[in-house]
Order: sequence, then structure tokens, then C-alpha cells
Amino acid sequence: MAADSEPESEVFEITDFTTASEWERFISKVEEVLNDWKLIGNSLGKPLEKGIFTSGTWEEKSDEISFADFKFSVTHHYLVQDSADKEGKDEVLEDVIPQSMQDLLCMNNDFPPRAHCLVRWYGLREFVVIAPAANHDAVLSESKCNLLLSSVSIALGNTGCQVPLFVQIHHKWRRMYVGECQGHGVRTDFEMVHLRKVPNQYTHLSGLLDIFKSKIGCPLTPLPPVSIAIRFTYVLQDWQQYFWPQQPPDIDALVGGEVGGLEFGKLPFGACEDPISELHLATTWPHLTEGIIVDNDVYSDLDPIQAPHWSVRVRKADNPQCLLGDFVTEFFKICRRKESTDEILGRSTFEEEGREIADITHALSKLTEPAPVPIHKLSVSNMVHTAKKKIRKHRGVEESPLNNDVLNTILLFLFPDAASEKPLDGSSSTDSNNPLSESEEYNLYNQFKSAPSDSLTYKLALCLCMINFYHGGLKGVAHLWQEFVLEMRFRWENNFLIPGLTSGPPDLRCCLLHQKLQMLNCCIERKKARDEGRKTNTSEVYPGDTGKAGDQLGPDNLKDMDKEKGEVGKSWDSWSDSEEEFFECLSDTEELKGNGQESGKKGGPKEVASLKPEGRLHQHGKLTLLHNGEPLYIPVTQEPAPMTEDLLEEQSEVLAKLGTSAEGAHLRARMQSACLLSDMESFKAANPGCFLEDFVRWYSPRDYIEEEVVDEKGNMVLKGELSARMKIPSNMWVEAWETAKPIPARRQRRLFDDTREAEKVLHYLAVQKPADLARHLLPCVIHAAVLKVKEEENLENISSVKKIIKQIITHSSKVLHFPNPEDKKLEEIIHQITNVEAIIARARSLKAKFGTEKCEQEEEKEDLERFVSCLLEQPEVLVVGAGRGHAGKIIHKLFVNAQRLTESSDEAAAVAPPEEELKRMGSPEERRHNSVSDFPPPAGRELILRTTVPRPAPYSRALPQRMYSVLTKEDFRLAGAFSSDTTFF
Repeated sequence: MAADSEPESEVFEITDFTTASEWERFISKVEEVLNDWKLIGNSLGKPLEKGIFTSGTWEEKSDEISFADFKFSVTHHYLVQDSADKEGKDEVLEDVIPQSMQDLLCMNNDFPPRAHCLVRWYGLREFVVIAPAANHDAVLSESKCNLLLSSVSIALGNTGCQVPLFVQIHHKWRRMYVGECQGHGVRTDFEMVHLRKVPNQYTHLSGLLDIFKSKIGCPLTPLPPVSIAIRFTYVLQDWQQYFWPQQPPDIDALVGGEVGGLEFGKLPFGACEDPISELHLATTWPHLTEGIIVDNDVYSDLDPIQAPHWSVRVRKADNPQCLLGDFVTEFFKICRRKESTDEILGRSTFEEEGREIADITHALSKLTEPAPVPIHKLSVSNMVHTAKKKIRKHRGVEESPLNNDVLNTILLFLFPDAASEKPLDGSSSTDSNNPLSESEEYNLYNQFKSAPSDSLTYKLALCLCMINFYHGGLKGVAHLWQEFVLEMRFRWENNFLIPGLTSGPPDLRCCLLHQKLQMLNCCIERKKARDEGRKTNTSEVYPGDTGKAGDQLGPDNLKDMDKEKGEVGKSWDSWSDSEEEFFECLSDTEELKGNGQESGKKGGPKEVASLKPEGRLHQHGKLTLLHNGEPLYIPVTQEPAPMTEDLLEEQSEVLAKLGTSAEGAHLRARMQSACLLSDMESFKAANPGCFLEDFVRWYSPRDYIEEEVVDEKGNMVLKGELSARMKIPSNMWVEAWETAKPIPARRQRRLFDDTREAEKVLHYLAVQKPADLARHLLPCVIHAAVLKVKEEENLENISSVKKIIKQIITHSSKVLHFPNPEDKKLEEIIHQITNVEAIIARARSLKAKFGTEKCEQEEEKEDLERFVSCLLEQPEVLVVGAGRGHAGKIIHKLFVNAQRLTESSDEAAAVAPPEEELKRMGSPEERRHNSVSDFPPPAGRELILRTTVPRPAPYSRALPQRMYSVLTKEDFRLAGAFSSDTTFF
């Protein structure tokens, strides 16, 4: 009783049967999606044009709905139509059957080469598919299938949607769909059968007609005629009668005497295998009726030769192995290696440098008794094997990654001056001017930041690429690089200029490695000129410089100088010029003691005029010194130090770290004025008794302002003075002039310490790992690959390839122009190059198979070339004239020859040309009676059966009926669309 009195115990459970179930919610969501996409009502478009399913644009919309916790994706596929076609969409025509039912009978787009499977099976221009959202989900049970079909039927009925709605059932790989389309008083059911094994009675037309007639169950006794479209597809896989035209590279010839090292400058190209794996010939009979032909299990009228329509498609080999692509890919793989050169080859060969001379007395004698530099004959035998001697100490000769023949060939290719008896002059070895400087090739190396195609860097990249692919892989690369570095040191020590590099300072538009080699060449050039000048005892002309006209040098083009120029003897110099360094220091001191210190001050005393002028280049026109009237002479000056991009970046960081304080700004200005100070000292030495005004008139004429004034006697005279910026107290120019001493350029401390810079470059080269080297040279390799692709494309003239190459160049210039590009982007570029190579290889394969070069008649040749280019770019190409056209005859010959090779036991048939085969077999009618057919059994049989009959009663409206059948070796599918009148049923 106590429990009954509590209010909580009186609560009753109430079941609300008006609440929507999961099934009703699902139907509601389907309806909501159809309404959102505005698929309500009847929309009639114009009749479909021929080929529109392939050439037109297909679009799709997707949404996601769920049935309880099971998710479905809803996708609307539709062919984009012009706005004019949709004007009548708002008009609902009740007596007209839906557009999709009308499309079932359209014969303009049977067997489209590229379309959604439902488009191919039913000829629809618009449909909606409901499928499980996850790939692994599937609707397998019959009850679930029926539930979904019921949902679709109710949703279509409630919304009035006339677009066919399909549900995907079973596993997705089976492509099984069932669906429905509803109109006013009509309905079409889409049904499907999918079997692995084909029943024998359904392998021909008569059996399929029986299924179709029994399914539509027409109550009329004379059955309306059934329209039939048939396509048989024949596959040609045997190309044995044609050799694949790509010749593999002759590896022996690469190092053979008859070809020479020039082969190392060529990249391979083409596919190693036939990039066209199959040719599919589709023979089509588009308009047949039931009584015209016979096709049963005993006899068939369907002879492919007699088919009115032929179309061809080619199946491309999946990722064919391409030589150029493999070359670049294998080289790119080096970028991911971590090993150093020493780890790959063993102990460092450079460690032996200090151990070759064991006796300490030899080392002392080297310092105290400098000998002249031994200039060896520049030949391969003396020049290129300094590393070999050291390598043999650790390994046997047979263990070296590269043998002597390969190495000699490569080094002769890289250094052609080594083949001559006499060393080439510097001018001839460095004047490798680029004839294509204004052409597209010039722009390419500029865009890719690689190197000119005739440069040493470019050739080195190609050689390393070939060594990596053919001769020793990574070890071969490391070995060649070691030889290359030792060759650079040999040339530096013996004053041999490096060939294949343009003279002048490093070109900052090229890759860093190319800049380093140019820097080393600058060092060799300066050292060589200095050594030659010392031998000829020329005192007036500074051997390290060619001299520059003063009027060409202004303050705007002064370059940043090395901050360590003032430190004497900090870096060890080569013994060949160590005497000169010490001699210069002593001579400067003595000269300064003799001449006095005051000569550098503004308005120096009279003793200054008695100094002997030194380092004059030539007289500067009619200019004279302002105070004593002597002619003004342009001095011999030092050239600014050349810089590579990494040195410029390093110097910028140092200058930036000085900060913005007054002291930092002053120090920065002093560091940047080393070249100015050197030029002032040279000017003072060439013009004793000069003043700052004289220097400014030569060095920066704009900073010396002249005006016409009236003197005491009333005459007009020119009076000049320094500009306002030169009069600023304690400005950099005044300070530099006061500290500058009259020292000619030949006696000054070098602005560009070529010894130090050369050693820095050589050290930089020596410590490069193969991975670093590959990253430096990859732009050159990509550059070479693009040039090779362009060269091959010009021979084939494929318009689509031209567009792709332009895209590759644009993409590559964006990626390679910045340091350290991402590996993924580099892989994309290499993949694009490989794709272009495969397309060109396919074009050559097809041209060889169709014999375009053998055509004697120009018109036939043009037709064949057009046909081949269409095969490359279109999914399916119509053969003009079918089996009787020129291309059709060639295709027929290909099949005949393949059949002879397959089925004939006569070996002579395997080598007989197709033309002789056809002559020997006689006419097509004669061959039909022989045991061997011209064509193999069809790989695929497709049939479309159509008719218009009243269903389900004789008095019902006549509606379209359609059944599609495809029969392959392991697949049998029937896809039927059967319409019925629902007005009274």
C-alpha cells in the first residue's frame, strides 16, 4: 500500500506508433536529396547526337545518407546539356514518356568507348545511383535488396522524379545494379544477370532472342520486329612479325675506339619493350533485324570482314620500361644515399698526400729551396690517374669500380685538351661561347638553373648518369668524382685552365657547382697570368689583371670584398707564390721608408712630386692634374674579386650581423670599400702629387661639379668642386684617401686571393658526397632530358606532346629555381618526362606496325599518319572504309599473320610477309572455306536488342524494351530494361 501511494510508481510506458521508423526516415532522406537536386518532374532534351557520350562532358553530384547506422552514398550522373536544351524543363508533359525511356531506343550511341557502365548498358544520359559508402560494405541478402528497391519505388512515386534510380547490390567489383524509372502511368524496371560461366545456348544471337522474347512476354501474335546491334571485339596480341624498333644501347660501343667518348654526351631514349601491348578491333553491325541474319550454334553470318563499321583502340603497356626515365630515376636515387665518397671507396686517397715524402729533410728543402713548377705533358696517361696510384695501395686494380678504358674515354670527353700534345692556351679552352645564347636552349638553362649544354658541368652530369646506370652504380660515380676532383687540383697546381667553362666571373644563373668550377678557373687564370708576368719581368703591367678603364668603373658597381683581405698570411699559400708574398711585404716597407709617409695626405708636400710614377695604363684624354698640370694617367688596378652565390650569401649574413649602430655601419662601410682603397693607392702611384679631386674626376665624374665663373680679370673660366656628398665630414671617400699610400697594383695585397679561394673550392669539391653531387647536377640532368624529349618530339610532331613539354618546362622552372626542392616535386617532373617518352615510343611503335614510312602514295601516307595520331589521342578510332579501307587492310594483314603464326604448323608461314600470306590464301570468300580463320574467336561479343511492345496487356501502351548482353571468356552479363504500362495494373 505504501508503494502504491508513491507517485513514481504510477508512470506508464507509452509507445507512440506515429513516430517514423528507420525505413521511413531513409525514404524521406532520399526524397530530400532528389528535391535538393531539383530532379522532380519531366525534363525533355533534344535527341542525343552521335558520339555525344564520349565527346560530351559528364558531371556528378554526391551526397551521403544513412539507413540506421549503414551509410549510403547517393550520386547523380548526368551529361551536361546546353541551356537551350533545358528551356522546356519546367513544362510537365503528362502524356510523354520519360526521357530515359526514350533514350533506351536511341541508336546513335551504342557501344561508347568511354563511359559509365550504366551508360553503356542502357544508353542513359542521366541517372542516380545509391551505393554503400564504404568500399568493403555490400548489400548481399535478397531481403535487403528488396527493401532498398521498395524505398526507391516509394521515393520516386512521392516526388514525381522521372530520372532512373539505381541501387548497387552485391560486391562492388561485380557492378550489379537494379533500379527503376517511373513516369505518368509507366514504369521501367532495370534488371541484371551476372554469371561466370556462360550457358551454351546463350552464346549466340538465337538464344539471346529467346530470352528477350520470353522476358517481355508480348501478348501480340505477330511480334513486332526486334532491332539488333552487334559488336564483336577481336584482340591482337602477337606482334612477332614486327620487331620492336627500339634498339638497346650498345654498351660496348660506348667505350669502343670506333665510336669514341662522344657517346657519353648522348642520352638514351625509347621504351625497352613494346609500349603497345594489344590492338582491339571492334567490328559492328549497327542496324540489323531479326530475319536478316542467322547466328546460332551451327552457323553464323557474322563475318568480321563484312562488318559495315570497324573501330580500333590500342591497349598501352602498363608503365613500360623507358630508358631515359630509368636513367634520370636511377640518378635521382643517389640523392637519398647517405654515404660519403670515402665510405664508398675505402680510406681517403687524399690522406696519402702528406705520407708520400717520409723524410723530413725533403719537407724542409721544399720550403727553403723552391723548385720551378714541373709542367707535365698534358695527356691522359700523365694527367688522369693520380688517384689510381693511391687507390691501388688499398685495393687491387681489378677492384676499381671503373676500368681504365671507361675512365680514359670519359676523361677525354670531359677534357678534350688532354688529347693534344701541347697544352691549349687559356683563351681557346675557355672560349666555349654558346651559339644558342639567344635561343630557347639558353632560356632553359637559365630557367632550370643548370648549366649551358656545352659546358663541363653539363657533360659531367651526363657522364655520371651513364656511369651510375651502366658502369658500377654508386661506386662508379664516387670513383669518377674522385678522379675529377684530383684532375681539378692537378690543373690548379700546373696552371692548366679548365675547358668547357666560359671566361669571366661565376654566372649566378647557373647551378652552384658550375659557379665553383668557374671560380676555380678564375683562380687558375690569375695565377697563370701572375706566374707568366714574373717570368717575363714585366713591372708596369700587373700580371693578375687585364686592366680596366677608369671611366667604366663607378661607385655603383663596386662589389663587396672579402673581410679578411687585411690579414697577411692567415691562409697557407701554395709554395709556387709564397716567395712573392714575402717579397712584396718587404718592398712595400722599404719604399714607404724611402718616400715618406706624408705622401698620402691631402695636399702633400713638394717631395711627393719627386716620386717616380708607377703602374700607369694610359693617359686619360686631355685631363690634367688640377695642381701641377701634369697629364692625368689611368692606373692599372686590381679587378674586384669574383663571388659565387654561397659566398655572397655568407657575406650578406656577416654584414647584416654588424647591426644598425654607428660603429657597425662604419665597419660595414670599411669592409665594402676595400676595392675603393686599392684603386686610390694605384691612382696615387700613377699620378704623384694628385689630390682627391683628381681621383674623383676619373673615378666618379658625376661627383665633380664644374661651373663657369668670372675671375678677377673678368674672363669666364671653369671652376670645379666636389659634390655635396663628397664634402660630408669624415665620409668614407675622404678617410680612404687619407689612409691610401702610393702603391701600384702589382705591389698591393691582392683583393682576390686566388690561392686561398682555389683551396676553398677544391676542399668544397673534395667533401661533396655522391648525394650532394647528384642534387647539384640534377637540374642539368633534367635539362638534358627535356632537350632530348624535345629533339625526339620534333621527329614525330605530336601536338599533345608539345603541350606536355611546355607544362614540364614551366613546372621545372618553378621547382628548380629555388634551392633544395622537395623530393616529391622532383619525382613529379621525372614522371612527366617518362610519360612523354612513353607517348613518343607508342607513336613510333604504331608507325612501325602500320608502315607509314613504306607508303608510296602521299595521300595514303597522310591518312595513315592521321589515323595513328588519332589512335594515340582518342579512346577509339573509326576505320574509314572498314575492312576495305587502307588502314583496314593493314589491320586485316596483322590478324592474318598472327593467325598463321598461331595455328599453322608450316614454319615458312612464320616468316612470310602478310602480303604473300593473303595472296597465298586467295580471296576472303575462298579463305572462309579453309580450316584456318583470318581472325581469332572474338574476345568479346556485345548485343543490344530493342523493340516497342505493349505490356502487360494487348491494349496497354506500346513502350520501349531493351536488353544488353556482353559475353567474354570469363564473364556473362545481361542488362535488361523492361517497361510496362501501370495505368490499369
